[in-house]
Amino acid sequence: MTEKILNTKKNGMAVLLGSLALYIAAILALIFGAVILDDGKLSGLALLIPGIIWILVGWLPFCGLKVLKPQEALVLTLFGKYIGTLKGEGFYFVNPFCTGVNPAAATKLSQSGDVDNSQQSLIGVLSNANGANAAAVQAAENGKKISLKIMTLSNSRQKINDCLGNPIEIGIAVMWRVVDTAKAVFNVDNYKEYLSLQCDSALRNIVRIYPYDVAPGVDTTGDGIADEGSLRGSSETVAARIRDEIQSKVQAAGIEIIEARITYLAYAPEIAAVMLQRQQASAIIDARKMIVDGAVGMVEMALERLSENKTVELDEERKAAMVSNLLVVLCGNKDAQPVVNSGSLY
Repeated sequence: MTEKILNTKKNGMAVLLGSLALYIAAILALIFGAVILDDGKLSGLALLIPGIIWILVGWLPFCGLKVLKPQEALVLTLFGKYIGTLKGEGFYFVNPFCTGVNPAAATKLSQSGDVDNSQQSLIGVLSNANGANAAAVQAAENGKKISLKIMTLSNSRQKINDCLGNPIEIGIAVMWRVVDTAKAVFNVDNYKEYLSLQCDSALRNIVRIYPYDVAPGVDTTGDGIADEGSLRGSSETVAARIRDEIQSKVQAAGIEIIEARITYLAYAPEIAAVMLQRQQASAIIDARKMIVDGAVGMVEMALERLSENKTVELDEERKAAMVSNLLVVLCGNKDAQPVVNSGSLY
């Protein structure tokens, strides 16, 4: 399906003024025709008949008047055949028998510019039936229009297993817009629901490739070489891959994916506490390793300085005892309480 833009229909104001002028002329024709016919002259029929005909069918041109605001489009069909799309703000006149098509008009998703007002409409019906009917008619008319604005789709959080089998919860926000109205309307049944389902599918496909945190021996790029990619540390790369995955799926629906962002990322509640302990243990091990490395370096330096300056001669047994004491002092969690030896060293 190829989109056809109707650029020669911005004559709605001329048609509106012309139709009103013809209505006024028809009313005057009815008045003068009735006066002439009342005088016994049959020539009044020449005014009465056209006036009556226009009064009966003159409302049809008004059905072809369409008003579009900026970043709106209207897909038109005539007796089931696609005839074109109106794009851009303006006052248009089309064939009165044309109908607007938007299968996603009644679909309400969690996204900007797409809010469900059903409860407000119900209150309006109970309080003011006439006003609610007028609002319903206006809503039905506006519902056929397709928004070309950039919209943000925020799907609900999903529980997905990462490449290591750990359950995580993740949510994304997708910025998108319609770029081909004909594909959006005719190639898929409901382009909003189609987009939402493809977002869920693409998210699962990409998340299963990555671990939550950096893990050894994991290949996330598909080149056969282990790397340090992870959901937590490579969020920009993951979001870009999600965007490309969604775009490849919704291309046939005339939708452009502008950006995808991770809005929520955490371990699932059933393993969150265990993973927190694991992270704390890893942090403690790393800190201890740094302390031990520093302590060993300080002991080595102390022994070298004592040997160079010949401050004291120590045999291997005394060196071992000194190393043990220094490591206890440097690596202990509490301040050391030294014992002063007032006697002989031996």
